[in-house]
Amino acid sequence: MTRFVHDKFAKDYLEELLKDYGEVKASEKVSGEIKEIDVLFTPFQQQNSNLPILGLLGRLAEHPAIIEPYRNPASLDEICDCILKLLEVKALLRREAKANKTKLQDSAIPQLWVLTPTISETRLSSFGTVQKEDWLSGVHFLPDAFRTAIVAIHQLPPTPETLWLRLLGRGSVQSQAIIELQALPLNHPYQKATLELVYNLRENLRVNEELEADDQELIMRLEPLYQRDREQAKQEGRQEGRQEGKQEGIKEGEQSLILRLLNRRLGEIDASLIERVQKLSVEQLENLGEALLDFTTVVDLENWFNQQSR
Repeated sequence: MTRFVHDKFAKDYLEELLKDYGEVKASEKVSGEIKEIDVLFTPFQQQNSNLPILGLLGRLAEHPAIIEPYRNPASLDEICDCILKLLEVKALLRREAKANKTKLQDSAIPQLWVLTPTISETRLSSFGTVQKEDWLSGVHFLPDAFRTAIVAIHQLPPTPETLWLRLLGRGSVQSQAIIELQALPLNHPYQKATLELVYNLRENLRVNEELEADDQELIMRLEPLYQRDREQAKQEGRQEGRQEGKQEGIKEGEQSLILRLLNRRLGEIDASLIERVQKLSVEQLENLGEALLDFTTVVDLENWFNQQSR
């Protein structure tokens, strides 16, 4: 059950980070048997100069790529299935080139990146992988004809360059990456959006009754960070209000906080609900701030409003 939660997080996360640099297609279907590629990425023709900010993930995105992230260690059959998807995409590109009477350029064929939290040396050896001198440890390349690499996340060095991939790891690797994410400057272009995705993952995991130890640890790790973020945002909102010296300033700060928390927990809410939030008093906003900790869907917010009108 939780595997699908993590799968959705990984796809949403990669799409959020890569959307500024190219076309991202999640769950792209290929072949007659309807196989799905987790993330199919095609970079823009003119490469964005900000791409290096994503470190190793940015390097993976310099060229067309198929990215297949796994929550559990990728099995031999799963890696073979990924290679089969790559071959299906290559065959499709060849057919399109033939129909258009053009030559398929080698640079247009995606590179496959299999992201696995851990992997054994025996499994790596079975695919004949090698590590290249100009790549970080943990990136294992199959023979060139396969256009495939296995990224063993647990083997990546714990440096800023690997942060965005280590967030897709598990256990202590992911926990350490979350700490580093929290420590990034507030003006970092990806910190806020990534934290919101991680907090959404926390909420989606909490509704599951049977959690693995890693997921329980993840929730425990995120709880104080989430509460600290919420308290900090609340204090910032009140401070802004005090600086203005007006009740209206306090109300605006509370509104900003509540809308941020609602968007983080429920996703983007529509304009009518935003308008209803803006009409609340400071006391009602504070009550909503406490109540939304238990919200999981927009329906919960609507029910709360209905209760207030009674």
